[in-house]
Amino acid sequence: MTIRVLLADDQTLIRSGFRVLVNSAPGLEVVAEAANGLQALELARSERADVILMDIRMPVLDGLEATRRITADESLAGVKVLILTTFEVDEYVFDAIRAGASGFLGKSVEPAELINAIEVVARGDALLSPKAVRGLMNRFLSQPELDQAAGTPELESLTEREREVLGLVALGLSNDEIADRLVLSPLTAKTHVNRAMVKLDARDRAQLVVIAYQTGLVRAGTAAPHAL
Repeated sequence: MTIRVLLADDQTLIRSGFRVLVNSAPGLEVVAEAANGLQALELARSERADVILMDIRMPVLDGLEATRRITADESLAGVKVLILTTFEVDEYVFDAIRAGASGFLGKSVEPAELINAIEVVARGDALLSPKAVRGLMNRFLSQPELDQAAGTPELESLTEREREVLGLVALGLSNDEIADRLVLSPLTAKTHVNRAMVKLDARDRAQLVVIAYQTGLVRAGTAAPHAL
């Protein structure tokens, strides 16, 4: 099945480069291009893209607000947003994931990494660059008051196993890696992740990471791989 991709960037040359790259990959197709966030929102509704490559700094409507509107639209529930920007700063990473983005990469990413990122978010997983992961950690390292995870209301609905799994998701482990760590089947690990997402009203794994750090379940300072 072909993954339909929407490009949203205010620079024509950048969109052209991404279009050539995406269309050259098997199973991927660029179905539309937007020069600002408002166009991206309109095209997301009309073209039914699977993944949107979204820049942040755009005229009319920036990429973060466009992402918020897209992820809040129930008719676009299946659309995934992958933020691709020059500005990998902590605040942007946090805001992008809070807005509902499923991934965050710098524009310096290698072509193969970009193609992989599109495929990752299209199947419902989340992906952050190593720099973006460090940004999230730094964001919550500056909030020492978050140190009582077990008593946090957001986590009270989780079982002990689900909290354990949530912590591993926040450290960047995949379902297979979680299964190996906890001696579970990959399907069981996935079930725990999905239940945690439902109970915490998280759109995807990226938002689970934010919740884990925000509640203090996981503290900053632990290294994590970039695929979540």
